Amino acid sequence: MDVSLPRFSIIVTVHGVGGRLPTTLDPVLAQSFADFELVVACTEPDSPAGALVAEYAGRDTRVVRVAGAREAGLRAATGAYVLFLDAGDVLTPGALAGIDARLRESGGAETEAGIDVLRLGHERVPWWEGEPVAELFEDRDPADVRLPVWATVYRRAFLREHGLVLPEGRCADLGWAGLVALAAGETAVLPAVLPAVCVRRPERRRGGGTTPAARAELLDQVELVLDRAAGQEPSGDRAGALFAQLFSRLFAEVLDTAATAPRDRAFFRRAGRLYRRYRPAGHRAGTVRARLLRRGAYTAFRALPALGRPAARARAYAGRSALRRRRALTYAWYLRRPLDENLAVFAAYWGRGYACNPAAIHRKAHELAPHIRSVFLVKEKELPHMPDDVESVVIGSRRYWEVMARAKYTFNNVNFEHAVVKRPGTVHVQTHHGTPLKRMGVDQIEYRAVAAATGSFGKLMRRVDRWDCSLSSNTHSTEVWSGAYPSAFEHLEYGYPRNDRFCTAGPAEVAAIRERLGVPEDRVALLYAPTYRDYPRDVSAQFDLARFCAELGDEFVVLLRAHYFLDGDAGLRQAVADGRLIDVTSLRDTEDVCLAADALITDYSSIMFDYANLDRPIVTYADDWDVYRDTRGVYFDLLAEPPGHVARTQQELIEVLTSGRWADGRSAALRSAFRERFCEFDDGQAAERVVRRVLLGQPEEELPAPIPLRERLPAPAAAVSRPRTPAR
Repeated sequence: MDVSLPRFSIIVTVHGVGGRLPTTLDPVLAQSFADFELVVACTEPDSPAGALVAEYAGRDTRVVRVAGAREAGLRAATGAYVLFLDAGDVLTPGALAGIDARLRESGGAETEAGIDVLRLGHERVPWWEGEPVAELFEDRDPADVRLPVWATVYRRAFLREHGLVLPEGRCADLGWAGLVALAAGETAVLPAVLPAVCVRRPERRRGGGTTPAARAELLDQVELVLDRAAGQEPSGDRAGALFAQLFSRLFAEVLDTAATAPRDRAFFRRAGRLYRRYRPAGHRAGTVRARLLRRGAYTAFRALPALGRPAARARAYAGRSALRRRRALTYAWYLRRPLDENLAVFAAYWGRGYACNPAAIHRKAHELAPHIRSVFLVKEKELPHMPDDVESVVIGSRRYWEVMARAKYTFNNVNFEHAVVKRPGTVHVQTHHGTPLKRMGVDQIEYRAVAAATGSFGKLMRRVDRWDCSLSSNTHSTEVWSGAYPSAFEHLEYGYPRNDRFCTAGPAEVAAIRERLGVPEDRVALLYAPTYRDYPRDVSAQFDLARFCAELGDEFVVLLRAHYFLDGDAGLRQAVADGRLIDVTSLRDTEDVCLAADALITDYSSIMFDYANLDRPIVTYADDWDVYRDTRGVYFDLLAEPPGHVARTQQELIEVLTSGRWADGRSAALRSAFRERFCEFDDGQAAERVVRRVLLGQPEEELPAPIPLRERLPAPAAAVSRPRTPAR
């Protein structure tokens, strides 16, 4: 026996996104019992998650980095006992010490002897607001295949002796648990139970139900275990228990979900064949569903969930207005027509015009995919403002319901209304409209005022379940979207198409925009763009904009893009008359305003992430940061990692600007670090990547690779009062 081998090998699997990885690694490394190795298996070792693991390995020799998934981690493990975790799982303080003590009490003091399988008390934490659900196993069979793989300790020699290999596929847990149960049944597993919670798992929400591929994989795992059991001929009681457990899991995962299996005849028939083929002698089906499955009564099985629904549906239908009924009937009729494979629908900000990422993708689609007919959804009052060469459809019209029912592709920077149905074969791209500093999606739940304004999180997630792709402009966003909107969409780390202009616009375009806005050639244009607050705030009392414009002097002109108006303030009207202030709030193209500005002043608005692509100075005015952070919730400390100088009072802000510090070396250094983190994919080619991948179906390797940050040439600022900082 090699006494130098660790007592435990803790295998953590990371699938691409590593945003929750520190949540798992830090509690393991902080355990009081230190005789372990931490094997981190990365399915994408060259991803940012892989780089983070390498950083951990450099700091702690107990961390071992391997490429692959659980099986790769198991092959690399050297410990006497093995525990599997996923990124996001938390090993509670003192857990390893308690596990070691229980193993020694039961004869597991030596590497090659002792308990084969030890089930751990664990806790599932719901993704929504709710009480955790703990399972402690006092009354459960320790070889129950329904118990979680991630809350189980295995003796590694036992796994090796029985040649146990982790099955492939997304449903591998069921197959693995079944194979372990069969092997453990032969070796008389000791039913040792720890009374405390050792592993805490945040629930992974699975959006949109199970896919046909996932359902097929689940049946593959059931068949794998039942076939192995048939070859070993376990006792009648053992065979019956194993059969019941497997089909109990199958019903819980799929067959009791009315939206999936009841509509999948092929799945039902295969499940029925497995049930009849492997059913132990004397085993009785305990439920109506199980009896229908055994008989192969597909029609009756499918009809079962609908019993009692017709009357409720009739009452709901009768309560609708005549207009809503007509719209519902119109939409239902169009949904029966074939998809238009060459139709794409775009929308931005609930129909408020031609803007943001959807508009940028629309323009590029017209260039690269002219065979795709593209329509833009708008409110009726926005029609006069739409470009002449853009086909527009009014939201709520008959034509609207037709294109929503038949379009192969849909793009939106918010969500479509709840009534929209996600048809099989369609592709919905959620483009988003900013990099998140503030909490988003279900991450808002703990902030009660914001959560109340958001409304039903269940409805929100049903809309999120329609997403096929989610666009990211940086790795930070990818990690946030994966947690804030837990569903089964694909991340497209392509950059924000609306920001392409920051890398493609030239001096002539910048000069033309400034002339159109009325910015004098000899003035430094400061864009002041504060964000919206979710709490009461007297803006005029906390920031005297008229005084601010006056004290800046003649060198500057302020471009105001705010959530309040100038009409009621005589001082602001005078600032406009004096040429010190230009109100650009109503302009639709934020990109134009950013190109015109020589520097940005903002508080917590996501415009800072977009503007950073221009590599121009940014000043953060954070007079109420503590209130905003505690009320709205944030993902990182902006004041610790700002894009430039920070001012906490109006006087500090004026001094930063009039002293010239806004454009000094410190400002450039802070901006450089900020750009490295948040301007990762915005290189001027984002729209092209989206169009080629989504509309033209090109593989990832054929898309334009992101241009390194140091090689980009952002649109130059117009002001001549300072030297332009080179891109980093």
